[in-house]
Amino acid sequence: MSEHLDFSLSLHRQLAPPVDRSFCWSPYSVASALGLAATATGGRTRQELVAALRTEPAGLLELLGGAAELATGSAAEPPVLAVANTLWAHEALPIEESYLLALKDWPGSAVRNAPFRADPERSRRLINADVAETTRELIPELLPAGSVDPDTVAALVNALYLKVSWREAFDEKATAQRPFRAPAGDRDVPTMHVTRRFGYAAAEGWQVVSLPAAGGVEAVVLLPDTDLETAEPELDAARLGRLLGAAEQQRVELFLPKFDVTGDAELTRSLDALGVHELFTPAADFSPLTDQPLRVSTIVHQSVLEVDESGLEGAAATAVAMRLTAIVREPEPIRVEVDRPFLFLVRHRGTAAIYFLARVTDPS
Repeated sequence: MSEHLDFSLSLHRQLAPPVDRSFCWSPYSVASALGLAATATGGRTRQELVAALRTEPAGLLELLGGAAELATGSAAEPPVLAVANTLWAHEALPIEESYLLALKDWPGSAVRNAPFRADPERSRRLINADVAETTRELIPELLPAGSVDPDTVAALVNALYLKVSWREAFDEKATAQRPFRAPAGDRDVPTMHVTRRFGYAAAEGWQVVSLPAAGGVEAVVLLPDTDLETAEPELDAARLGRLLGAAEQQRVELFLPKFDVTGDAELTRSLDALGVHELFTPAADFSPLTDQPLRVSTIVHQSVLEVDESGLEGAAATAVAMRLTAIVREPEPIRVEVDRPFLFLVRHRGTAAIYFLARVTDPS
């Protein structure tokens, strides 16, 4: 868990825009795509990816594979989780049989051909359509125009879709306009309200509220005591791990804004800051994948997360494109009013894999 938290926060610092802007991304999706790449590489190229991921592909696969299945339980609306890990390859590119066997261990794995050399635009549309289908159209165009050219010969693509209801829904009638201290100024936003027993902790300059959802998923509100601009850079994996482990069931009066947040990023520079260099150069070693000389030309990522009274719905996709070269008197509830910028984390409770990590500075 600590390795995954460290990877998530380290890359978040590189990917996220200035702290006064909302942003969302999926550590699960990015780690899946990079794990597929690590499995496809050797030598120093692989070592750099493993160092950035903070774990070997086998350990990562155990984490991500465990989070790829949700408990059905007795929820009125069954949880929905779709994961796809696809190798798209030009039909003339020879693929090592050992890599194809390793790929089968990854959830939702598939191998498909695309006419990269002859028709790169059609290849781009094929990949985007496949991602759109997995993400229920929440991500209709992962690969932008021009991102696939005649030199592209393969792409490793992860797509993720998650829709789960709260274990107990919020009452829509209790939602009302309440002030939120956004960086651009105070504004009224639709805010959900409930008094209920939640996992709660107040420690190390943060309040933590965990919201149980169907399928073994939980959402975690991380509300700083000070401005998020000051608190977020100081949040490391060790502190976040302690905060997540400190939450205990208590009666909480929670005010939580409804929100819809997105993220869109190209990961090359961010991964370079984490020590991944050779992957993008002619020295890249893709010998476990193919005997052809490949390098990564781009890594793109998109994410969407929506939270309302019924639950949460999110989607994410990442593409690595490669080219040649009881009756008891209850105490007074703890009041948590999320009325200023906060972090929001969605994870699989059993494995602690993080599906989404969001910063919410303006819920509108």
